[in-house]
Amino acid sequence: MNKIMLVGRLVRDPEVRSMSNGSSAANFTVAVNRNFKNKEGNYDADFLPCVAFRSQADFISKYFKKGSLIGIEGRVQTKNYDAQDGTKRYVTEVVVENIEFVGGKNDSNSTSNSYVDEPSPEPIDSMPEYDIPTSDPYENYDKEISLSDNDLPF
Repeated sequence: MNKIMLVGRLVRDPEVRSMSNGSSAANFTVAVNRNFKNKEGNYDADFLPCVAFRSQADFISKYFKKGSLIGIEGRVQTKNYDAQDGTKRYVTEVVVENIEFVGGKNDSNSTSNSYVDEPSPEPIDSMPEYDIPTSDPYENYDKEISLSDNDLPF
């Protein structure tokens, strides 16, 4: 199954172009905070290239701009091409299938948490802090389990 869900902010305004068949394509990058802090106590972000086609491209270009909070559902796609210098280049991107508004109406107008090309050193206040377990969740995988009839739900 190839499915990805992201919630993040647009790094810059979407770039929209018309394709040869007359439909639209929008390219944009979404900055997604990781759910844990680095050694300095800040949240790092991943910058994920995305592409949307047809009505999704038009929707994104109309309602989203640099700094807008966006929810995306799609799939990961990898393609390759030969560069002008003769080397083979690989591109991995998220192909958008569904888009959702995330945050309030005035959120997209706010620039306080906008992303630029570099990750912001300040975390977003609403980002939860998670305790990541250090124990192995499969440590008892190959051990026998004993159940009584009272433990079964049927």
